[in-house]
Amino acid sequence: MTVILTWLRRGADAIGALLMLALFATFLLQIFSRYAMNSPFGWTLELCLLLWVWIVFFGGAFIVRRTDHITFDLLYLAVPKGPRRLMAIVSSLAIAALLLWSFLPTWDWIDFLRIKRSATLRIPMRDIFSVYMIFLAAVIVGCLWRTVTLLRRGLDEDEGADA
Repeated sequence: MTVILTWLRRGADAIGALLMLALFATFLLQIFSRYAMNSPFGWTLELCLLLWVWIVFFGGAFIVRRTDHITFDLLYLAVPKGPRRLMAIVSSLAIAALLLWSFLPTWDWIDFLRIKRSATLRIPMRDIFSVYMIFLAAVIVGCLWRTVTLLRRGLDEDEGADA
């Protein structure tokens, strides 16, 4: 199982890197067309924005780890391990429940966007923003997995340690 997860993480990292490479190349093409050719391409700005949306949500879903996020954990670190575990379980379940509650209304809105297209690339807006649904699903599954892990094993040894 660990080998599969390692390969999935490497795959997600590779996809994220390719998205960043595409963003950078499009940005350089935008600069070249604007300043060297004196005839800017309109589609490069739109592609940069599209790629940025995908980088943010794909990266948030599959690349950025929970421990990499900035947290306000003053109260969390001030309590003993038992209440800290309960706080972690409640917060994970609350996040999963709220995102699950928003899942269908969000999909309704994103599905509605199929009638709109981007200005220059003519890509359906639903396709552009569908990555948010992937993000929602990944965060929900991650929070539920964290809850199960907390119930089975408790807190990690290094969790809550001053870093």
